[in-house]
Amino acid sequence: MPTFVYDVIDSSGNNVKGKMEADSEGAVLSRLHEQRLHILSISEQKASAFSSVGSKKAMGAPKLQSLVVFSRQFATMVDAGLAVLKCLDILEQQTKDLPLKQSLNAIKRDVQTGVSLGDAMAKHTNCFSKLYINMIRAAELGGILDTILDRLAQFLEKEQEIRQKVKSALTYPIIVLCFAMIILAAMFLFILPTFKQMFADMGAQMPAMTEALFNMSDFMVHNWYLFVFAPLFAAIAIKQYGKTPDGAYKIDQVKLKIPIMGEIVLKLSVARFCRTFGTLLSSGVPMMRAIEIVAETAGNEVLCRAINDTKIALREGSRLSPPLVKSGLFPPMVTHMIDIGEETGRMSEMLVKVAEFYEQEVDATVKALTSLIEPILIVFLGVIVGFIVISIMGPMFSIINQIR
Repeated sequence: MPTFVYDVIDSSGNNVKGKMEADSEGAVLSRLHEQRLHILSISEQKASAFSSVGSKKAMGAPKLQSLVVFSRQFATMVDAGLAVLKCLDILEQQTKDLPLKQSLNAIKRDVQTGVSLGDAMAKHTNCFSKLYINMIRAAELGGILDTILDRLAQFLEKEQEIRQKVKSALTYPIIVLCFAMIILAAMFLFILPTFKQMFADMGAQMPAMTEALFNMSDFMVHNWYLFVFAPLFAAIAIKQYGKTPDGAYKIDQVKLKIPIMGEIVLKLSVARFCRTFGTLLSSGVPMMRAIEIVAETAGNEVLCRAINDTKIALREGSRLSPPLVKSGLFPPMVTHMIDIGEETGRMSEMLVKVAEFYEQEVDATVKALTSLIEPILIVFLGVIVGFIVISIMGPMFSIINQIR
């Protein structure tokens, strides 16, 4: 059972601090109210490093598919007239995703003590994003929980579909490239040194191309650790640098400038922006709050800053499309559709249509890139293998001539 630390003022006006074990924050709140205490703050006491080691694995993020199934089944049960508490109990029993199961157990206990569903979910950011939590809160206010859960399921399904398409399209080229790198490394580390020793024993004359090839092989043999650890250290350094605000911005900026890949990243970000924004607006979330959530879930720091600039412009009375045009990130089609949506009052519909268009664009671009990568890989490997074969054949012919 978790322990909560509270800070209250008693009937005499004295400041009192203490600890209390309870199932949830709501239970602590109820007990303190019964004692007629004025509550200043309540927070859950963090477990020590040793006690939390075992729970860290369990409290990871659930699979996206588990959230899709949860949302879809939750919507169906609410639409059938089941109470929220009963729905949570059934969903907790049948889910096999451990992080989601544990979160649902805690959410169920919070709801039992009178905490709203949105506030209970807000304590479990490992499972539910800000988008999910804010849409649930909007659903509770509007009394349309089943409709919103259905929209959330559709949103998550679409996101999962896009991720799956990108993964499946890039899996084959990545496997081929990795396999080719392993073969080349084996040739440079084990096969070429053998040929070099054989040619040296026979006194064969080696052309400049063969000398260059053997020098590269020697460098790899004596400095193999650079090829193993340098990429690892570089990846760690980039990851740490990306955790800083300036680093994240610059890395995302570089991603957008990479030929072809930058176009895919931008289209994915724009599609995510439009779908998230459209889903929030259609669910009754206010414009300013929706913009804040979209900025937080953009997934790209460059786009996030552009959206935050748009939020500032909206507060100053501007329309939505001019600051988006000014950022230079959003294609004209997006800004024109948003402009039309503002004029006609059909913003959410326009945003969803734009999202669908750019998701199809991403799919087409990824397929074209995949079909382009395969011949490039074949040509690349052919050039390297050809270079190695020609470099080896030169001394071989020299040895044959000496024998004759």
